Parts: sequence; C-alpha cells; structure tokens
Amino acid sequence: MTTRPFTRPAPTTAPDAVTLRGAPAAPTAAVVLLHGGREDGLHAPPLLNLPALRMRGFSRAVRRGLRGQPVLVAEVRYRHRGWNGPRADAARDALTALARIRARHGDIPVVLIGHSMGGRAALRAAGHPSVRGVIALAPWCPPGEPVDQLAGREVYVLHDEADRVTSARQSWELVRRARACGADARAIPMPAGGHTMLRDGGRWHRRTAELAAAMLSVR
Repeated sequence: MTTRPFTRPAPTTAPDAVTLRGAPAAPTAAVVLLHGGREDGLHAPPLLNLPALRMRGFSRAVRRGLRGQPVLVAEVRYRHRGWNGPRADAARDALTALARIRARHGDIPVVLIGHSMGGRAALRAAGHPSVRGVIALAPWCPPGEPVDQLAGREVYVLHDEADRVTSARQSWELVRRARACGADARAIPMPAGGHTMLRDGGRWHRRTAELAAAMLSVR
C-alpha cells in the first residue's frame, strides 16, 4: 500500500495550542482531542467554551481506558473559533499540536479524536506521520472533502443519523471514499445522541475509549 507523501502546512505559533492531561514522563503513545467550533469566526473561543467542555467526558473515558499505560492525553486549544474556509484554522492547530508532541516525545503513535469541526480537523490532519488513526464523532464532512491523506490509516466515524447539525449521510460517503483510497475506514451508526452526543453519552464515551485503546494496542 502506498501512502501519499505528507505536505505540512505552515504551523501556527499559538503558545497554548495543546493542553496535556495526565501526561506521563515518557509516553509511548498519545491521544489528541479536538473539539467543535463554527464554520466561520476569526475571534478566539471564549473562556467558557461549551464544545471544549463537551470533550472532557471523552478525555476522562480515554484516560480511564488507558489507566496504567504511559499514554499522553492532549486537548487542542484553537486560535480561532471557526474553520474559516481555505484557512482551515482548526486543522492547522491540530498539526501544531502534533508537531509539538513529536518534538517533545519523539515519533510516538497518535490517535486523533475530533467532534464536529474537530472531526473535520482530525481527518485533515491524519496525513501527519505520527498519526495512526482517527475517531471522528458526528464530524462535519462537506462534499469533496479530501481523503487521500487517510490512506494507510484506521478511521472510525461515529454518527447518529438523527443529527440535524452535521450530516451522517455525508459522513458515510466520506468513509466510502476513504476506503477507496486505501484507508481502513468504518462507519459506526450510533442509536442516539444527536449532534451534542449528550443523550446516551456514556455509550459514545465507552465506544470511543475502546476504539482508541484498540488502535494503540492497549489491552
């Protein structure tokens, strides 16, 4: 299987682009979480940022699932609230976080977990050489979203088909296209949760933690 060469966009310079939680001294792997946002918005996210708070449940679940293992868990802090068209600011911040983890801890495998806009950012950043796989939660997958960077990666897309904010149909289409380009991509319909994943949230948390542990070969 041939993976398309990775072309690195210019990284951001935000000093707080990544927050480490439960970071071991010498991690052997990492999980990076990316929260949702807006289609457009050049201002910084507010201090009380509900999309970021929603990811805390996933962070806790992942850390519980990896308890006792030297795995770093990181949360990305965006410079801007929006994706902002071709700027793809959230994806650039994801790449900055990956570069910092690689600089600090070497070439350790990374799993990206992203919700909504963060799911789109995770899928875009998956071409980074450290990334082993992506878990996209109710992701924003517009038609024509690139998939070549997913070749050789594990990709799990979880979506409730009742979601009225982002389209599960478009998520399943991205999975189909990703498979065609060489990704190990799988669609996982969720029975409830809508876009916020609050209803039956425990199921979302557990499934995500199980997938992350499996991708990092943690048992």
